Amino acid sequence: MPRASAVPERGTAVVTGGTAGIGRAAVRELAVRGWDVAVLARGQGRLDDTVREVREHGRRGLGICVDVSDAAAVDGAATRVEEELGPIELWVNNAFTGAIAFFDDVTPQEFERITAVTYLGYVNGTRAALARMAPRRRGTIIQIGSALAFRGIPLQSAYCGAKHAITGFTESVRVELRHRGLDISLCEVHMPGVNTPQFDWVLHRGIEHHPMPVPPIYQPEVAARAIAHVAEHPRRTMWVGLPTVMTILGNRVAPRLLDLYLARTNVQGQQSPPHGPPAQQANTWEPVYGAEVSAHGSFDDSAHARSPELWVSRHRGLVTLLLGGGTGALLARRRRRP
Repeated sequence: MPRASAVPERGTAVVTGGTAGIGRAAVRELAVRGWDVAVLARGQGRLDDTVREVREHGRRGLGICVDVSDAAAVDGAATRVEEELGPIELWVNNAFTGAIAFFDDVTPQEFERITAVTYLGYVNGTRAALARMAPRRRGTIIQIGSALAFRGIPLQSAYCGAKHAITGFTESVRVELRHRGLDISLCEVHMPGVNTPQFDWVLHRGIEHHPMPVPPIYQPEVAARAIAHVAEHPRRTMWVGLPTVMTILGNRVAPRLLDLYLARTNVQGQQSPPHGPPAQQANTWEPVYGAEVSAHGSFDDSAHARSPELWVSRHRGLVTLLLGGGTGALLARRRRRP
């Protein structure tokens, strides 16, 4: 399919964990906006399906089967991307796995595996990206974070720990890049609960009902629009969705009150009785095969397709201008009063 002339060509992007959920939606959104996209994930069949979507939008696509916890494999994949698609301008670290279970119900091996994928996978991706961006002194790396990088919740100790670690790691490397004078943007995009297939695959133990994201839930396309916006307009941090904003700020203001609220509500709040018993398979060690996979999970009926807060965040210059103009007009009227 010929490329649409109205869409500017933006270069080569890499998305890890790009065959489902937020990653799949981000791959699609980036292709629509003119990026050639390499997808790093497990499972060749899903990689082929995702790359086909990229090509349907007139862009070049490449799927590489890789476990992001393997640093050498990630670096090798980056080499192949540059050989086949060209210099990497954008790298999106998104791949993860997790568990919905009390901490002492997760084995040490499972906890280490979740940490290796969800935290060290980002470290490995960042290392591979910087090895190629630093000599060119340009590029953008986006870490897909979460409100849970700032506020831990019950049943997700491994995932919360990994997301906290990613934020600390990213802040450290960002300062190093500034010290070295490298024009490389290291960005974080923090997400709310999102309707992805992960909740059909997540390791779970000691819960009665089907795992679910913490409500309110958003569709992965909301997340994808935020990622694409930061790719085109790099910034240090973006918080997606009002729940993310409220969680982060609430934890700063009243962490003990939030402890009490989460202890009372959040264990049941991460389970969905209407969705039946949870599946027995988990993607901790290997992909879960079977049903066709896309960006969406099992919660389309309750997920929001739009976020007013995201619109405000993407247009913050305009909002500031309008607020400033309105304030100025109000002050001028008050001055004219006798």
